[in-house]
Amino acid sequence: MSLTSAESRRLSPLKTPSGLSTNAITDISAALTALLSDVFALYLKTKNFHWHMSGPHFRDYHLLLDEQAAQIFSMTDDIAERVRKIGGTTLRSIGQIARQQRIADNDADFVTPEDMLSELREDNAQLVSLLREVHDLCDEHNDVATASLIENWIDEAERRTWFLFETTRGQK
Repeated sequence: MSLTSAESRRLSPLKTPSGLSTNAITDISAALTALLSDVFALYLKTKNFHWHMSGPHFRDYHLLLDEQAAQIFSMTDDIAERVRKIGGTTLRSIGQIARQQRIADNDADFVTPEDMLSELREDNAQLVSLLREVHDLCDEHNDVATASLIENWIDEAERRTWFLFETTRGQK
């Protein structure tokens, strides 16, 4: 039985042309996919805290977390598309995110506003560290374009960390 043209295309591997070596594509794609899992985890935790915020500073914190969540979410497509541009494959499911994420979830029934902001501050600082690791990997493989994207994401995550730090300064 011969395959139709459409069946043949559907069964063919996703091969995107790339100037990077096979090792670079494998290493960077895996690192970016793990990073994407962390970004989705941080996005959902930020929205979780945004939705469950309470207390006298509700409006300010609610708006801050909504703004930060939007910024975090905006990274997701760029990360996934970068993986595809260099010839790799990326996330396919929520289950894969759960298996790869390094930023911990928070499923508690109640978290104080101060603890929410402190936890997100630590998570954003962790993201900065993870971004720097991927940047170092990109430098090793001379992937300047991915490194350039990561530099902007580091700056954004450092800014979120700073805002969360200043917002919680003097509490507790």
